[in-house]
Amino acid sequence: MGQKTNPIGNRLGIIRGWDSNWYGGNDYGDKLAEDYKIRKYIHARLSKASVSKVIIERTLKLVTVTITTARPGIIIGKGGQEVDKLKEELKKITDKEVQINIFEIKRPELDAYLVATSICRQIESRISYRRAIKMAIAASMRMNAEGIKVLISGRLNGAEMARSEGFKEGRVPLSTFRADIDYALAEAHTTYGRMGIKVWIMKGEVYGKRDLSPLAGMDKKQSGTGGGKGGDAPRGDRKPFNKGGKPDARKRK
Repeated sequence: MGQKTNPIGNRLGIIRGWDSNWYGGNDYGDKLAEDYKIRKYIHARLSKASVSKVIIERTLKLVTVTITTARPGIIIGKGGQEVDKLKEELKKITDKEVQINIFEIKRPELDAYLVATSICRQIESRISYRRAIKMAIAASMRMNAEGIKVLISGRLNGAEMARSEGFKEGRVPLSTFRADIDYALAEAHTTYGRMGIKVWIMKGEVYGKRDLSPLAGMDKKQSGTGGGKGGDAPRGDRKPFNKGGKPDARKRK
């Protein structure tokens, strides 16, 4: 039943980290609702900036919001004006000091959310769903993805009865916990109603210890004022563990 489970939630604490990092206590419900409002506002406000993840960290007096995006220039603006505006707007939601960090996604073709939203935009522009999905799959495989699966549901081509259609290339082992699989769901709003697009992207397998930070391997573009974390997070060792402790035979002279 691996295909019935969200691959991200299934790997939390194993090879994936959490998108919200704070201790709630008695105010857990209020903070959770506030996180939802922050994410909803950022995705609506920066709809053209190709925003993927919004990671939220909290201390007693500071809320650190980290945005991963394929187009950091739109968020930062000329001389950092746009990011300062966004910071003031988020202060009104949280009633606390806000720091904004921006990380660039170097290969958006390997980000499941960006791939799903790209397919949605093309379908809303009346491009054939088969063509949009096949182009997205080809782009991801060109970027060295090990596998990709796309499932689309709804009134395809305006049919009276809704149905689902799947497309797959490569391998996507949902039951292998060391498999680094990104997953996302997006909706396309068409004249025939909504269409749901689910995307799974297999990036490879993780061996050894892995940094559970969602920002592992990304480049930091710009940071707001405050004492938040910065720079690149270290990636884990992806090489297979040599149990015998002997050097690899290929490296011997």
